[in-house]
Amino acid sequence: MARRGVGTWLREGVWEIPLRRYLALLVTMGLLAGLFFGVRTLTHDDRSCAPGVARPEGSDECVGVATTAYDFGHPQLRATVQAIAKENARLKAGSYVTVAVMLPYTSTAAANLADIQHELQGAYLAQYQANHASNGQSPAIRLVMANPGATSRYWQELVTRLAAMTGGTDRLRAVAGVGQSTDANMKAVKELTRLGIPVIGSSITADDLANGQHGKDPYPGLARVSPTNTDEAHALASFAQVTAGRAMLVYDRPGDPYTRTLQTSFEALIKGSPHLSQPFTPPADRSQEGTTANTFRQITLLICGTQRSIDTILFAGRHTQLRQFINALGARGCQDRKFTVLTGDEGSYLTGEKSLHRDVLGPTLAVRYTALAHPDAWGKSSPRTGGTAADMATLTALLKSAVRAPVGPIGPVALEDGQLIIAYDAMQLAVHGIREAVPEGRSVPTLADVGLQWPQVKGPLRVDGASGWICLDVHGNPYDKAVPIVELRPGGGSRFVTIAWPEGKPPSAECLPPS
Repeated sequence: MARRGVGTWLREGVWEIPLRRYLALLVTMGLLAGLFFGVRTLTHDDRSCAPGVARPEGSDECVGVATTAYDFGHPQLRATVQAIAKENARLKAGSYVTVAVMLPYTSTAAANLADIQHELQGAYLAQYQANHASNGQSPAIRLVMANPGATSRYWQELVTRLAAMTGGTDRLRAVAGVGQSTDANMKAVKELTRLGIPVIGSSITADDLANGQHGKDPYPGLARVSPTNTDEAHALASFAQVTAGRAMLVYDRPGDPYTRTLQTSFEALIKGSPHLSQPFTPPADRSQEGTTANTFRQITLLICGTQRSIDTILFAGRHTQLRQFINALGARGCQDRKFTVLTGDEGSYLTGEKSLHRDVLGPTLAVRYTALAHPDAWGKSSPRTGGTAADMATLTALLKSAVRAPVGPIGPVALEDGQLIIAYDAMQLAVHGIREAVPEGRSVPTLADVGLQWPQVKGPLRVDGASGWICLDVHGNPYDKAVPIVELRPGGGSRFVTIAWPEGKPPSAECLPPS
């Protein structure tokens, strides 16, 4: 064999063979890197749902602030969401401020979803009216949807996001809605107002989710359009003439802000009653059934075993438990005895509840509740003050036009539960506060100035709501607000009975709360 030259040996031994190895190694590393990034891409957990909305770690809920036409996976919200997106899109940059409608959009309970749908519809109609039928007043109103989760579990993340929206182009100036009076929502409202963000509660009624209790204002900048549970109880008492000896209390233990304050208000009405109050313990998530149906069966046995003097049952609980209790009372053994169940505004959820045994309603069992609003409240026989039929007619006209462009469509609507009406009024109050806070020579108010407007909402500066006049006291609570008394009908829906008043009579024409 011929000996290779030194040059050949150097080329093949020193350069080419190692070079081929290096190239092979680089190719292998490239393939491994590509494989790694490919697998990472395929297995990456994308937790975004829509702009501003994402799933927190360990959760499938989409939480955050939706600024686009995102319906949180609920088709029944889609038409309204799209109408809001269309209205937002026509607003010119720099001409608007933002109001967030805070509701538990990822709830799966049918009754809660109906409530959310109706509240969102009401908020949109007030937005449209503010932007198109207010003689060019500014600023324009942009709506976004703020979701803290089905049980408001993620309220802290949401509040952080909302606080970040107070600056920049968003210019968030208020949060409306809130949802139910729960401990989580109480914490959210406390943090929002601590950060100086005004809040307008639509359906919150708990006394301890309000300012002015014991002379303190723990939620500076909070305004409400619904009466407190105490005011509702006073209105109910003035209508029903509840007497301690003929009434029994059934209540949620340990309760939440709504049920606890309703319980306290009812206890004050029947102070000295010889009849022992009956507690029940529902699941922590009160939209769930739990085992309370068994407890209610036992309570009805106790009721039937009491003296015949009892004819009124005051119920301090949420709507799921109310439905269970009505069903159990309908199957009671003492069918010859007549009972009236009186409760708070949670009764409105049962107007379309399919699991309610409506055949038990009738001559021997009536269920009446204090509604936040009702479409029949302002008719020909309505009082001269406290509200007008014309104010309700304004909303009715908007609804009629919401079946075609440019106002709608917003999907099927329902007014009997009062949620659309009260949300419309809450947004009207938000718009009022925002526009009254605009300083001379400016077009946009500061965040701090909006919450300072609530004590002035009275007299000629009141808000003429579809649910009744909104005249706020110095703590942001409605004074002597109209309280419709409503009865569930055996055939479905509800029947308006009368308007009752926390002060026992309608407010004066001036609608000035006492100092």
